[in-house]
Amino acid sequence: MTNRQDGRFGCPWVPEGCAPGMARIKATLSEDGQTMIVRIPMRLKTWGGKTEIIAPPGAPEWAPPPPSPHQAMLKALGRAHRWQKMLENGTCRSFRDLSEREGIDDAYIGRILRLTLLAPDIIEAILDGQQPEGLTLAALIAPLPMDWPGQRKTLGFSSVA
Repeated sequence: MTNRQDGRFGCPWVPEGCAPGMARIKATLSEDGQTMIVRIPMRLKTWGGKTEIIAPPGAPEWAPPPPSPHQAMLKALGRAHRWQKMLENGTCRSFRDLSEREGIDDAYIGRILRLTLLAPDIIEAILDGQQPEGLTLAALIAPLPMDWPGQRKTLGFSSVA
């Protein structure tokens, strides 16, 4: 590159109007002159087998990707409602029958079936990928209050007006 100044290269991808004091993207050449090292200020967040990039505070506005549903939560919700229908329509007579049919521990089936008792707006938010950032499947299948306002509070959802 010909744009070298004091060991740094010009970075045309640095957004205009970066907040004062915000670390900028920096590119330097390695000591052997063969490798370009690019430093980008960001934080990585992993959940559900997916990694997201979290911009640092003061970063310029950018269009975030559309929310994506948490796949493990979607699978659990789907299973819960399918299993509930199987119990209601007589396909399976009991948890034990369902457990044998699905090859899954009946205690786990009981925890997953509790998801059918979630407030409708919580289910909708999960389906839309709008669940609170820290919400995990483990928190969803843990014992929750039966009342919907209690569920919202426990799981970190804002109250419904």
